Amino acid sequence: MNLLRLFALLCAFVLAGCASGPKVSSDKAAKTTTSVAADTSRTIDLTHPPKDMWDRVRRGFTIPNLHTDLVDYWTNYYASHPESIRTMSQRASRYLYHIMDELDRRGLPSELALLPFVESAYNPTAYSRSHASGLWQFIPSTGQYFKLQQDWWTDERRDPIASTNAALDYLAYLYEFQGDWYLALASYNWGEGSVRRAMERNEQADLGIDYLSLKMPDETRNYVPKLQAIKNIVANPARYGITLPNVSNTPYFTAVRKNKDIDVAVAAELAEISVDEFKALNASHNRPTIPAHKGTLLLPADKVDIFKANLAAYQGRLSNWKTYQAKRGESYLSIAQRHGITVSQLRSINGLGSKRSKALAQTLLVPNSTLGEGSVQLASLTNTPAAPVAETARKATRTQQASLNRKGGRDVTVLRRSANVRTHTVRSGDTLYALARRYDTSVAELRRLNNIKGNTLSKGTRLRVPGTNIRG
Repeated sequence: MNLLRLFALLCAFVLAGCASGPKVSSDKAAKTTTSVAADTSRTIDLTHPPKDMWDRVRRGFTIPNLHTDLVDYWTNYYASHPESIRTMSQRASRYLYHIMDELDRRGLPSELALLPFVESAYNPTAYSRSHASGLWQFIPSTGQYFKLQQDWWTDERRDPIASTNAALDYLAYLYEFQGDWYLALASYNWGEGSVRRAMERNEQADLGIDYLSLKMPDETRNYVPKLQAIKNIVANPARYGITLPNVSNTPYFTAVRKNKDIDVAVAAELAEISVDEFKALNASHNRPTIPAHKGTLLLPADKVDIFKANLAAYQGRLSNWKTYQAKRGESYLSIAQRHGITVSQLRSINGLGSKRSKALAQTLLVPNSTLGEGSVQLASLTNTPAAPVAETARKATRTQQASLNRKGGRDVTVLRRSANVRTHTVRSGDTLYALARRYDTSVAELRRLNNIKGNTLSKGTRLRVPGTNIRG
């Protein structure tokens, strides 16, 4: 018996000496030690840089593998849903480089870069019934503790940079607090206090206090096995018949400063990306316009120069919205009528409930019309963070420009038109972006019609444009 106890203590001592080794109970020590040794025996050629982002992630694995029936269950589950894995991986491709850079800078295991697969399916707008939000699923109170701003304009729980910093701060603290990555991860899901109390109950009952010995809620009991299952697939996707999307080991996004209010839809068009792509990087913005004091946009790295060039050349209005400071007791109906929209549109734009009919002393978003009150009628907007407003902006712009044209405010040169195609002669100051907006089309379509590769337009060149309505 003494020899057995000595052997168990020796195994526990060896495991405790590893930076990321879990503390295990004596009856599982020999089995776990054998498994870990087998799992960490792979050889990585560090004389060459990672060939892609997945290779970089694999090189940073340091948390010993977990072997349980639940791990097998979730590995088989994910492997049997390859489309879901691919969708999550494609979403992850936007954020992995930044997250891996932060993990490397802090000396943390790269397994943590896979945690948003479990938390949010790598969806920055994911929202749970417990009001957790973002890639890393912070609840409001924990977000506030880690200084993630949550106000009318912004929720930084959905910001990939701010939320990643907060999540890694929290995970590093939990590992230092628990001394074990399994317990730290369980604490991230369940709370460090809950995990500690479970450990104390086991200790009082003379039971093991390692991760596998604790009694936990089902969600937490499945949490680490899910992460291990994702790790298994990323470590060897071919073994499970999975093809991961190509993800370059290069920065995906860049922060760009701005000093003016700008609509989400307009910013996306200036960057020549879809509104969905823009929102994936800028999901922290709650409203369809981003105010000047929220001065940073995240854009794909290869679109920054395009955005800056289009912004410098753009002569139109950057925002179709403005703020209105409502007085306490002011009727929502009167506010809506004053700004030419319906009450339901006012509620949708501002996330207002249907029960209250009078305003608090609050900030509201209303149309930014210079043609007089009531002149711009907006389409209904859904009550979602950073709701897409491209079509609303188009309708508002068309209404305003039609009025300007009637008053002689703008002349449009069209040399020839047919049923499907018009011809436009390039004038000084024309840009692909401006022409796309004028002819109600896209930059990509103009490039396709005219076999244009770059952004430069030569004065006097005749361009083919779709035969649609002209905006002015």
